[in-house]
Amino acid sequence: MVTLLTTPADRELVITRTFDAPPGLLWEAWTRPEHVRAWYGVSALTTTVVDVDLRVGGAWRWGQTAPDGQEIVFSGTYEEIVPAERLDYTEVFEQMPDAGPVRVTLTFDATPDGGTALTSTSIWPSNEIRDQALAAGMEAGVREQYDRLAEHVRTM
Repeated sequence: MVTLLTTPADRELVITRTFDAPPGLLWEAWTRPEHVRAWYGVSALTTTVVDVDLRVGGAWRWGQTAPDGQEIVFSGTYEEIVPAERLDYTEVFEQMPDAGPVRVTLTFDATPDGGTALTSTSIWPSNEIRDQALAAGMEAGVREQYDRLAEHVRTM
């Protein structure tokens, strides 16, 4: 399956991928810490933080640590939750807090073959910050992470 990243509008980044799992299973993989630990991030790093308080106003925090000890941590707040359908949240890269929050909407849409079309639509504080993240290797990281997620849901 192909993970596609596009920038269709100012400040916007859309990531799409179809998974061979029903929406409920993909939702569980995305929202339960024991599953997130299995697929989150890239394999060269160690997932060290997965906190999920899945309620409107609840906080989340996911992070990885590099072999040299450098931490890469993202956190935010859940704003809207519709189980197995939609998840709206803010996201801050803790190592660059001045970049401001990104607003993310994840949709879990059932496909006719029993899979799920996952769409992540994010609105960034500016085009410059979005483009810097993409230039820093975000696309390769997202592709690997979604491959890891696809492999994980196969084993659930």
